Amino acid sequence: MTHLLNLLAAIALLVWGTHLVRKDTLRVLGANLRWILAQGASRRLGAMASGIGVTALLQSSTATALIVSSFVGQGLMALPAALAVMLGADVGTSLMAVLFSRDLSWLSPLFIFVGVVLFIARQATNLGYVGRILIGLGLMLLALHLVTVSANELTQAPAARALLASLGSDRMLEITVGALLAVMSYSSLAIVLLTATLASTQVVTVDVALGLVLGANLGSGLLAVLTTLRSPIEARQVPLGNLMFKVLGVALLAPVAGLWLRHVQPVLADTAMVVVLFHLLFNVLVAAVFIGLTAVVARAVAYLLPMAPASNLNGRQRHLDNSALATPSVALSCAVREAMHQADVVETMLRGVLDVIQRNDLALAQSLQKMDDTVDRLYSDIKYYLTKMSRESLSEKEGHRWAEIISFTINMEQIGDIIEHILGDIEKKKIKSGRNFSEAGMAEICQLHGHLVDNLQLGMSVFLNGNLADARKLLEEKTRFRDMELVYSAKHITRLADNELQSIETSSLHLDLISDFKRINSHISSIAYPILDSAGALAPSRLRHSAQDSSAPRAPPPAETPSRRSPI
Repeated sequence: MTHLLNLLAAIALLVWGTHLVRKDTLRVLGANLRWILAQGASRRLGAMASGIGVTALLQSSTATALIVSSFVGQGLMALPAALAVMLGADVGTSLMAVLFSRDLSWLSPLFIFVGVVLFIARQATNLGYVGRILIGLGLMLLALHLVTVSANELTQAPAARALLASLGSDRMLEITVGALLAVMSYSSLAIVLLTATLASTQVVTVDVALGLVLGANLGSGLLAVLTTLRSPIEARQVPLGNLMFKVLGVALLAPVAGLWLRHVQPVLADTAMVVVLFHLLFNVLVAAVFIGLTAVVARAVAYLLPMAPASNLNGRQRHLDNSALATPSVALSCAVREAMHQADVVETMLRGVLDVIQRNDLALAQSLQKMDDTVDRLYSDIKYYLTKMSRESLSEKEGHRWAEIISFTINMEQIGDIIEHILGDIEKKKIKSGRNFSEAGMAEICQLHGHLVDNLQLGMSVFLNGNLADARKLLEEKTRFRDMELVYSAKHITRLADNELQSIETSSLHLDLISDFKRINSHISSIAYPILDSAGALAPSRLRHSAQDSSAPRAPPPAETPSRRSPI
């Protein structure tokens, strides 16, 4: 029993080491890996090469599949190119298996020691995450050594030998067991390395090991399909196409695996190398055979998983891909796209306000009010999506972006609520009562509304691009809009003093509109604060302090916006 527990612990350590390397490589190089995949997407061979490179770093074709699936789901990559990336990804993980099958146990203590020093010294930095990657690599090498020792001891038991010998009776059983192990461990690489180690210690025969390797390849394709089951159709197409490649590859190579044993095993003295080279051969042959058929397989996948017709702005989640949550940079991009979708709905509502005022369109007013429910649903969806992301997996820059998205969606939701309130007031105080603004008052409202729409578009641009100059301009617009509000309020009071009937009848609505427009503009201006704050372009306070009280502690900023600090 002790030997069995030691073997299981070594296997768990191998899986955990693979997980650490994959997770922290994504954390450090997530944006760069996305760029590499995007650059190679224009040509099939380039896409396959980028898949090899990225997966060699991640040591997981499943992780690459999830990244590429999110690209297809967002419309950033065509399905045939994504399938070519996956063919390269499988070759990449095979190359890593060949590398790790060598005797690198002497590197294990070095990697673990250096990794721990870096992580303890520079936690929550990229250097600290590199330390975690080294720890993961060291644990993988240590685990392979422990697997060898534990397997040698375990196989001395007659019951264990009888159980393992039963696997040699059925190739389908071997493939099934290998696939199940890959799914359960979330890593085909770990299972291939484990199988090679077991074969080298004669725990299983080489023939059985080849069957387990075929099953591990099949399991990695099945794992990606299972992981994306709840994702949009676009994101599920890539794993399905990759699984089709693997099923066809297993069907082609399983009957002729004996030829590999007959011609290659006598040449190679290292049994583990026989196993991992077979794994490499499988994926290279699959890539060579199917690289020219990616468009055909893409059409078959599109037939099996047809995309739903595009919908209008109805609050449906169009970009929040749960399969992207494992890759923070991709998940944040999904959230940004959905936040822009929310802002588009808010802009539609804001533009419609003027039409309602000018035409007294009751039906339009009620339609725009219902759109606030869409804004609220999108806010809830984005907030929930972001909370599902692990904050520990975010770099400092990604953490700032996470906060910016939350702040932006809160501001959009509050703007939607204000617009809904405005429309209700217009319906009650103007449309149903049959009143109209004076000509001068209407001109002022139109001018304020025009500035408001322009500022909203500028705010969306600032959120999307993070341009510092635009952020400064947006904050300056807050002061300019406030000055306009004061001037137009004073002009309205003057018209009241002149006893203009239309101004008197609509006075309450007119002043409320100006005030609500100012509140909306304040929320729009708040979009600039996170960008200016990150750039260090904000002063501690916008209040003047005399020489006598300059050393006194300053009061915290008001709660009206996330920050009330002004640019330097």
